[in-house]
Amino acid sequence: MVSENDKIKTNSLAAWVLAARPKTLTGAMVPVMIGAAWAWKLGGSEHFRIVPAVLCFLFAFLMQIDSNLINDYFDCVRGNDDRSTRLGPKRACSEGWITLPAMRAGMAVTSLLACMAGLPLVFYGGWEMIGVGAACVLFAFLYTTFFSYLGLGDVLVLVFFGLVPVTFTPYVILPDHLQAVCADVILSGLACGLVVDTLLVVNNYRDRDNDWRDGKRTLVVRLGTRRTEKLYQWLGVLGILLVYNLLFVGRENGILYCGLALVLYAPYGILHGKTSALMIRIKQGRDLNIILAQTARNMFVYGLSTALAILIS
Repeated sequence: MVSENDKIKTNSLAAWVLAARPKTLTGAMVPVMIGAAWAWKLGGSEHFRIVPAVLCFLFAFLMQIDSNLINDYFDCVRGNDDRSTRLGPKRACSEGWITLPAMRAGMAVTSLLACMAGLPLVFYGGWEMIGVGAACVLFAFLYTTFFSYLGLGDVLVLVFFGLVPVTFTPYVILPDHLQAVCADVILSGLACGLVVDTLLVVNNYRDRDNDWRDGKRTLVVRLGTRRTEKLYQWLGVLGILLVYNLLFVGRENGILYCGLALVLYAPYGILHGKTSALMIRIKQGRDLNIILAQTARNMFVYGLSTALAILIS
């Protein structure tokens, strides 16, 4: 395991691994996992196509890495990754692990690889998939360079880590595309986006003072500390309530389904509550990186619970 405390050679494999931020891949995996569960639920094993499912995961991973490299590069160029004041994990460009020309090349390569992974999905989902893929690449750049400064990063998370992957994954997996276009899938995509946004919220909560200094008016900067803490709590709660209402309310044997929902979502609910309480206690500083790690873990637990809930509901 590569550690940022190790001595890193410039442009080495270890440097690129750290720049890719493997721990963030949970955010890319969870929505595709939920979308794949919907594909299995709606089409059954006989209509579930493995190849587009694998391509969806691969595209999501590559786009997450691409977004991380873009963020690393532009924050360094803008001077937002001041080594003396940075609270988050070290960044490759600002630490000198990767040179700016090499990072530009890396951004180009990962964008190209993501496009190569996504292009075959045209065969399974139609020409409209080119527009979806192009939007993903475009907004990966616009998030860091534009939207995050206006407090709109959370909107992009709802769209590109919730609605888009959850709805378009079953769209390309199932031969009958329209089978995947339904309110249930869309609402679960919204719920997923809310939960994934907890990761962005705690990241911006940690960096709120530096973001204010740099003119980055994130939603956290706009809301303030106490309201952001409430927001973090409610994003997780709403993520559970939306899926519960979607999958379990109005069913026969309601008591049985209520108990099932409790069993499935109790782990996430407990973990989210504990993480939220710890975040409020820590309040600020580098110790909030613990909350980032716990939030990523909680997010994965939510994804597993939701995928199981979809399959057995």
